[in-house]
Amino acid sequence: MEPESVAPAPKHARLWHVTLSVSGERTPLPDVRRALEQLAHDHPFLLTSRYAADHAEIRYWEEARDLHDAAALALRLWGEHRHTAHLPPWEIVGLEVVDRETYHHRVAENAGPLPAAPVGVHPFRGRGNGE
Repeated sequence: MEPESVAPAPKHARLWHVTLSVSGERTPLPDVRRALEQLAHDHPFLLTSRYAADHAEIRYWEEARDLHDAAALALRLWGEHRHTAHLPPWEIVGLEVVDRETYHHRVAENAGPLPAAPVGVHPFRGRGNGE
């Protein structure tokens, strides 16, 4: 009996674009901003964060061997930095991880989120921004 053929894992890490969404109880906006700024300092690959009093979205590049590893790292990000960055006790409510090529195809076709510009920590604009 022959063992099943399994595709070999990539030998080199790749870049993955991650969008992590979190939400929870209302938190004062200055506290949320300070926490996200500290998270950006602690995790230098963060591109942009958007926030309101009860939710936030974090977009960044993760270097990982495969999608499984990139998603696992992303799912740990909020919890591992909760105390050091003084993040609100919110839960992860969404996660998208796509490879670099897919991200760039989406941007080129106007089918995905626009590139993060300006980079940094910003409040959500418009209705529902928690202000």
